[in-house]
Order: sequence, then structure tokens, then C-alpha cells
Amino acid sequence: MRLAMFSRDGHVGIAASSDGERFHGLLDDHADYPGDLDRLVTTGTALDAVARLLLTHAPVDLEGAELLPPLRRSGKIICIGLNYADHATESRAATADYPTVFGRFTCSLIGHRAPIIRPRLSSKLDYEGEFVAVIGRKGRHIARTDALDHVVGYTLFNDASVRDYQLRTSQWTVGKNFDGTGAFGPYLVTAADLPPGCAGLRLRTRLNGETVQDASTSDLLFDVATLIALLSEAFTLVPGDLIVTGTPAGVGAAREPPLFMKAGDICEVEMDGLGVLQNPIIDEIGVAEERVG
Repeated sequence: MRLAMFSRDGHVGIAASSDGERFHGLLDDHADYPGDLDRLVTTGTALDAVARLLLTHAPVDLEGAELLPPLRRSGKIICIGLNYADHATESRAATADYPTVFGRFTCSLIGHRAPIIRPRLSSKLDYEGEFVAVIGRKGRHIARTDALDHVVGYTLFNDASVRDYQLRTSQWTVGKNFDGTGAFGPYLVTAADLPPGCAGLRLRTRLNGETVQDASTSDLLFDVATLIALLSEAFTLVPGDLIVTGTPAGVGAAREPPLFMKAGDICEVEMDGLGVLQNPIIDEIGVAEERVG
């Protein structure tokens, strides 16, 4: 099942689809509205049951609605760097025996079709297509063999990165958290509808229709189960936490000449079974006026 969050006519809505094309749903002013995905996931509500309920209601035209990030109040957004060997190589980094971990803040998140904002302070805005594991069950010191039982679903992410700010220090946090750079969606796909850990699926990123990243999720250095086991050694994973699993080779900063996103571009992240996350690029408000001046 696929579950999407959207906004229309001043109301938040939730919609479900069994095929990713025809959605049915409810707005939050309807008596049967079950709550948003943040609430449903954190309370352990069975998402398949919610989806079946939504499918009994009226069709929803998501093309005419604002798509929201599937979850907007996650307690932890845990991002993994250099998790594909070819990306580590192009970044001139050694292949690690422990994952590189950094965080994102919810204020950076945007949904499908919302604009990724190129900040006025930098022209080095890069794309990073990734998939996300959404935690649905609390755990600490989780065994790898049990780890995937803690995942409720998966979705897509574009970890758009402001490279000059990311690399000013050894800590990447600032360059990974500019407002409007964490594209997330278009919907949540329940774990049962995908291969375990999303293994063996094709992940692609396109910029203006040209494929710039193309890899198999089987190439992950640390797969989803391993990441859950390692991360839960340090802290408790709770429902609603996100694990953004890393990007493959092909990022703009590693190209010659570099390829950075600019206003007017369209960036798409696609993965088998998870649909397409598409976002236009715009300049931060005020840039055009400064250039004229």
C-alpha cells in the first residue's frame, strides 16, 4: 500500500493507493479522518488497515493538491554518508568499516513537487538521490536478524547539499540543513510491498531528464538491517524515526566540470516500487534583486 499526505483548501489530508496511481482519501475535517502519518506511525496503527479504510472513500486528485512530506515531525532524521563504495571513491574517501552518520532537521523538509531552494549564499547546490527506511517499532540493541521487523515502510529522499558549507569543517551538518533542501516523498510504501530492506532495487536520479545517478540498492555498504543494528547500539529508535540510507556515485561535485543545480532545473529521484520524487529548483527570495542591484 502507498500512503500520501497532502494539503487542499486549507486542510490536511491523507490518501491511499494500491497501485500508486489511483488514490482515495479524506481531509482532516471528515469524521472518518484517521490522523496523519506521523500520528499513525508513532501510535503503531496498522497502516494496511488505514489504507483499506481510505480506499472505501472518494477518489483524490493528488495532481491538484500540495503533496506534503510523508512525515513532518520525526524525532530523528538519521542520514548515512558514503554508503556506496563508488560514491566513497569519487569523494576521495576510504571505504569505511563503520557508517558515517549525520543528522537533518525537520525544518529542511519539503514534499514532492515543492521547490528545492538554492541559497543566496552559495551556487554549489548538489543532488543526492536516496531511499528512506521509516521506523515503526521501538527498539534498542536490535539484532540484525530482527532489524527489518522494526521498519514500517520506505520512501524517497533528495539530500540536496550545499557543498561549500558542507565541507567547511569535518562536520557536515550545516551544509545538509539549509531550509528547503530535504525533498521527501512522494508517499510512504508499506514494507510488506517491497523486498526485505529494499534489496536489489534500482535507484536513479535525473537532472533535467538526464540520468546522473544509477545504482542498485544491493551495492549499499551497510544495508538497512545493518544500519538499524548499529544505530540502535547508540540510541533508541522509535516509531517515526527516519534512516536516510545514502547516495550512490554521480553527484555533481565529483564531476569534471562540476554539475550543480540552478534555478529552473528539475531534479527527479526514482526507485523501483517507490515512485518518483520530483522537485524544481528555485533561487532563494532576494537573490534576483541583489543581482540587479
